[in-house]
Amino acid sequence: MCGIVGYIGYRDAYPIVLKGLERLEYRGYDSAGIALFDGEQLNLCKTKGKVADLKAKFESTTSTKGQVGIGHTRWATHGVPNDVNSHPHYSNSGNLVIIHNGIIENFATLKKELVKRGYTFQSDTDTEVLVNLIEDVMKNEKVKLGKAVQIALNQTVGAYAITVFDTRKPNELVVARLGSPLAIGIGENEFFIASDASPFIEYTSNAIYLEDGEMAVVRLGKEIKVRKIHDDSLVDPYIQELQMNLEQIEKAGYDHFMLKEIYEQPDAITDTYRGRMLVDEGIIRMAGVDDNMARIANAKRIIIVACGTSWHAGLVAEYIFEDLARIPVEVEYASEFRYRNPVISENDVVIAISQSGETADTMAAIKLAKEKGAFVFGVCNVVGSSISREAHAGAYTHAGPEIGVASTKAFTTQITVLTLMALKLAKHRGTISDSTFRFHLQELERIPAKISKVLEENEHIKIIAEKYKNSPNCLYLGRGYNFPVALEGALKLKEISYIHAEGYPAAEMKHGPIALIDESMPVVVIATSKGHYEKVVSNVQEIKARQGQIIGIVTEGDEAVKELADYVIEIPETIESLTPLLTTIPLQLLSYHIAVMLGKNVDQPRNLAKSVTVE
Repeated sequence: MCGIVGYIGYRDAYPIVLKGLERLEYRGYDSAGIALFDGEQLNLCKTKGKVADLKAKFESTTSTKGQVGIGHTRWATHGVPNDVNSHPHYSNSGNLVIIHNGIIENFATLKKELVKRGYTFQSDTDTEVLVNLIEDVMKNEKVKLGKAVQIALNQTVGAYAITVFDTRKPNELVVARLGSPLAIGIGENEFFIASDASPFIEYTSNAIYLEDGEMAVVRLGKEIKVRKIHDDSLVDPYIQELQMNLEQIEKAGYDHFMLKEIYEQPDAITDTYRGRMLVDEGIIRMAGVDDNMARIANAKRIIIVACGTSWHAGLVAEYIFEDLARIPVEVEYASEFRYRNPVISENDVVIAISQSGETADTMAAIKLAKEKGAFVFGVCNVVGSSISREAHAGAYTHAGPEIGVASTKAFTTQITVLTLMALKLAKHRGTISDSTFRFHLQELERIPAKISKVLEENEHIKIIAEKYKNSPNCLYLGRGYNFPVALEGALKLKEISYIHAEGYPAAEMKHGPIALIDESMPVVVIATSKGHYEKVVSNVQEIKARQGQIIGIVTEGDEAVKELADYVIEIPETIESLTPLLTTIPLQLLSYHIAVMLGKNVDQPRNLAKSVTVE
């Protein structure tokens, strides 16, 4: 949530910071602001609304000169979305200015003390409290900005990524992080600060990702100094070469990032298994699994922790691991996991799934699991992210940047990684035959081409979207491997069209949801030829008997459901465990087209953020 951009160097800062904020819009926000220093004064402009609103206001009211700048997109926590609560925030003296992601949990106590000392506050935010706390430390302790930031942060409780600028020291920025990501781009006599690398990818391929509990003083003409916040000890920073390129974060002719990312799934899945799955040799190579095979294969239980779409991928993985590798699996919401005093032992393996690798609840679940002695395996998409560093081992998906807030290719590439892991464990444990193992590899290799074939149904899916775009409710049903797909399909529709939708196991329909079905209720039924097909057909007949509107996701050549359904969308045949990779595609497209037809902001749905870095 929220986005941070900063620049200090020899270029004009405004266009860099503005473009950076545009690239971070996917993170979710409700207001935006920029502060520029022109060598003499700080020019600040902020507004409720979008970056486009900020651009119009800034360029009509404020000087855009300056080679130092910081910008922010805010997702409201403390105080309603308005101009005053937007970032950046000044200290009382006007010398310090700050941008901040996260939450300062003890801000009320700190604010009360600062008020006693004569400080006044213009906003309702915890951020304005923090910048004045830093100023108070500078005055009372008579220390420089970097030291003041360190002292102040040791008095705070919560999560943050911050960038602070002092008008009296125009050649430096001070940054820090705890629980919220922050990257420092290193150029030739210039530096970039951002929540991720996308704002500065065209300027440099070298970056430092701060670890939790670290801060840095970024000073022109000097090497970056990174220190631990709690004890001021120096850290030797690791400069990472970025793998992202500019083309990956542009729309490439598509109307929306979400549509682009739906169509990228054949390549994303191929990239995810490339180099890992050697079909001709009958081998799966995964360093994170290979190096820890004994610990993982001998696990008494696998616990999968995740949130949102990643949780649905975990549900699919539960079926795959138990079916193929015969290891008991539990799938937990990361947001609930640590609050119910879970029973965890050294014999457990915890698989943590997150697209961003920064999800706060999932990070907290990992830390708890490690404290209990469990082995933690991370699955995420962002190289260098917090989860990838915190886990004992892991595997990256290779989806490439996912800008659309509603996850698509991250979901299918997560399932791909988890399938490879389950197959490898099954082979090692002897729970599947060599011939079955090879057949699975062959079928997985064919999935990208089969997804491409499903994408050819796009125009047909548009017709269905037009028919049901004004429906106030929708029900999604699936069995077995496709029950989680029903949940994911319902989530996608809710996220981007704001239509109420629910996913259910098809067999549960008679235990309540059937009361909702009438002639106005569209019901999406996943009825592939593999997996309890006859029973799903019975469910379709029950819906039809109550005049429900049926959209069937069926295997090519299906006849029984086609006779009953109002519309069908066909997918190629594959083995049951891989059907979720195909059945989810038409549901993504259906949600996308309905949302577009309703005039919704598909890439940036209201109230949502791409990376949920606070609880």
